[in-house]
Amino acid sequence: MALAQPLQPAASLIQQFVMLCKPRVVSLIVFTAVIGMLLALPDMVPLRLLLAATVGISLTAGAAAAINCLVEQKIDAQMARTRARPTVNGTITSGQTLAMALVTGAVGLVVLFYEVNPLTMWLTFATFIGYAIIYTVVLKHATPQNIVIGGASGAMPPVLGWAAVRGEVSYDALLLFLIIFAWTPPHFWSLALYRRHEYAKAGVPMLPVTHGEHFTRLHLLLYTFILTGVTLLPFATGMCGWIYLVGVLALDLVYLAYAIGLYTHYSDRLARKAFAYSILYLSLLFALLLIDHYAPGLASLLGRVLH
Repeated sequence: MALAQPLQPAASLIQQFVMLCKPRVVSLIVFTAVIGMLLALPDMVPLRLLLAATVGISLTAGAAAAINCLVEQKIDAQMARTRARPTVNGTITSGQTLAMALVTGAVGLVVLFYEVNPLTMWLTFATFIGYAIIYTVVLKHATPQNIVIGGASGAMPPVLGWAAVRGEVSYDALLLFLIIFAWTPPHFWSLALYRRHEYAKAGVPMLPVTHGEHFTRLHLLLYTFILTGVTLLPFATGMCGWIYLVGVLALDLVYLAYAIGLYTHYSDRLARKAFAYSILYLSLLFALLLIDHYAPGLASLLGRVLH
């Protein structure tokens, strides 16, 4: 009992740092990266490689998220959804956050370099710089197109997963990148619409703040149409089959219904629902990619078992 007491502050510090790593966001990042790994090979990915790449990408993504929280302390203090972060309430210092983020990111990159391959490490490092520095420090405060341009970093995880397994980046990996890149603007703009007053107060030039709600709703709708077209490319190029096509068309129709509803009959409540659906949409889309990928093998295995 006496030995456990001194460990309490350190344990609390680590717990707070984990909160700053945005576990829910990182879980979606890791999920799409793992799907990228699994899609890169016709069979299963070696377990050691799968685990090493997952750990490396997770640690680096978490470190980037923590630096994002560190840089945006003043903004977070004015946003309802972020004002309880440890960097805002002062339970963790800026120095502690920076030190832990740098160590976490460095460990992640070292794991990727030695246990996966140098290409994945460098791509992950570039993604880290793109999000933690270029987007957070520069783009977010410089242009209402911050989400569109900065979305390139958020779209990288499946490419990282693909590179981890194949040691290269092919056009199939770029299609996965393109899907998330097209998904990012309507996803974030639905959030920005119902949080527009908070963004205005914080001085962040999000599209609803600089160009108004109607302009944002129109662009959200247009980007959703673009997203629908992009999600059909895996089927058009032969990367995926009919299981994916049928599933993604259903997902797209629901997303389009939300986008049209936001354009014609806007309400904050509908924007919240659209934002929540966008997260479910991306998760189900990548799940469909995986199911479609392994369906032929499972059907063949089932046929052999039955005969």
